[in-house]
Amino acid sequence: MTIADVKKSTEQKMSKSIESLRADLAKVRTGRAHTGILDHVQVDYYGSPTQLSQVANLTLIDARTIGVQPFDKKMLAVIEKAIREADLGLNPATQGDLIRVPTPALTEERRKEMVKLVKGEAEDTKISIRNIRRDANEGLKKLVKDKVCSEDDERRGQEDIQKLTDKFVAEVDKLVVEKEKEVLTV
Repeated sequence: MTIADVKKSTEQKMSKSIESLRADLAKVRTGRAHTGILDHVQVDYYGSPTQLSQVANLTLIDARTIGVQPFDKKMLAVIEKAIREADLGLNPATQGDLIRVPTPALTEERRKEMVKLVKGEAEDTKISIRNIRRDANEGLKKLVKDKVCSEDDERRGQEDIQKLTDKFVAEVDKLVVEKEKEVLTV
């Protein structure tokens, strides 16, 4: 393993942390309905927990309503129950073979809670990035100890890894500002 390998591995891990944050932020509800809200809802599909998107077609009926149309009509009650119990504050209603999921308007208080949630997710991602930096620096120290590289190379490697860390932390901050603006916009 070389310094370049350590840097490359570190950058890949930090990129994955950012992608994970983007996915988590997509689940945070804004004032509008979007099918991503239901991404993590699990349905009991004949005895095995299955993602809602695997057993039903999710569509937007209008700006505040999500339509859920099960592929199997027998799943209507099960899907409705799963959405209600997903702790999303949603109250689905069945109309024929379609489940309508109205998303209530966010109150100012709820919006502020969402912003806190977003900032918490961001802080978790920053901690993850710093842990990746620490692991990379330990890897560099191990290379010096194994006499694969010099201490000067290690120091330059640590500086490069710190630059990567700063870049990804700035990316996290940028994503948080965007999402905060999106959540607080009425």
